[in-house]
Amino acid sequence: MTAAASRIRVLSALRWPEDIERDFLAGALRGDPRTPDPPLPRVDLSDARSALEGVRHELVGNDPSLHFLRDTVDDSLAAADMLEGIGTRRFTEVGLRLYGAPGDRVHPGAPTTLEAARHFLEATERLQLHPPEPDLDAETAARWLREQLARIYPADPPRVELDAGLASLASAGSRRIRLRADARFRGLQLRQLLEHEALVHIATRRSGKAQPVLSALGLSTPRTTATQEGLATLAELLSDTLDLSRLRRIALRVVALQAALDGAGFVDVYRLFREAGQDVEESFHSTRRLLRGGPSWRDGGRCLGIFPKDVVYVRGLLRVHGFLLAAARSGLRSAPRRLFCGRLTLADAVRLGPLFEDGTIRPALVVPRWVEDTDCLAAQLVFAGLITRVSLEDVQLEDFCR
Repeated sequence: MTAAASRIRVLSALRWPEDIERDFLAGALRGDPRTPDPPLPRVDLSDARSALEGVRHELVGNDPSLHFLRDTVDDSLAAADMLEGIGTRRFTEVGLRLYGAPGDRVHPGAPTTLEAARHFLEATERLQLHPPEPDLDAETAARWLREQLARIYPADPPRVELDAGLASLASAGSRRIRLRADARFRGLQLRQLLEHEALVHIATRRSGKAQPVLSALGLSTPRTTATQEGLATLAELLSDTLDLSRLRRIALRVVALQAALDGAGFVDVYRLFREAGQDVEESFHSTRRLLRGGPSWRDGGRCLGIFPKDVVYVRGLLRVHGFLLAAARSGLRSAPRRLFCGRLTLADAVRLGPLFEDGTIRPALVVPRWVEDTDCLAAQLVFAGLITRVSLEDVQLEDFCR
């Protein structure tokens, strides 16, 4: 199952040729941005699908590990269905089922992801944002990361590579971090990358692959994406590396995603990012992230290439925070460490409880500093839960002078 699921690589299938960016930016700088027309890959995952369907019939029983494996197989089959539907309505429909939609409620008692994103944008709109300009090129950033990774993983440090075709600033597997070759970075962004990529994504993947029984905990599947990105974004927040510009950026992606679902095309979404203050290049990359499944294919006013993964940053952040707070209230002190034993969902962290308790699932290989002291973590979570009840619109500077 693990071998078959590993062949279903979502982000790799959605890469665009480098000349697409160059041509778009040339037109945008002339004031004439035009919808790109990237070649759509013909994805054939029939072999992986057949192998997974064969395994699925064998996963009979009520053991928690079997429930986990069934869910993983079903998720991998859905991801294959999405990729084989690139350029059709099915791509977006399956993607929304896998990653969630902006209008979905985060969890009982919480707002929708779109409502939360709009709240973040409205609450920070009048705050003074003057982040320094990025002053480090990708090669300099790569050298710094290599030094830090050698400290965290001395026996087998992940490689750091430059990739000109990367849609995001960075991406991580268990053995490498890729940086977009033409990007520039601030020191804070590099610390964000370290917390987000090295101490969450790489750490969970390595811990999962090292499991002696459930090595499927090392798989990257869509069902674990919200927990992964939520955990990584929470790590930024708790390590003091999540700045306002980053918070606004992930919130804006949710609003832009909803605009695309409502019928906005590539140039419309690009202009939404530009009007929000992003420069030409960043606006292109932000738009490509959301529409990388083929933005020029339209049907009934909707773009067929919408890739809704970016909904998971805001949604995942709120869900992971809520889960850890609920776990602390319930006395499940091991909950934060469980999330670093592999790539799993919040439900997995509860349902696989017997396997954590009997040692079938081994402890995480690496955990970040903020996880080590559960009392301090609980205090931060409780305080954050209280402060969310304060309406920032009702607080004025003069109120503190009375």
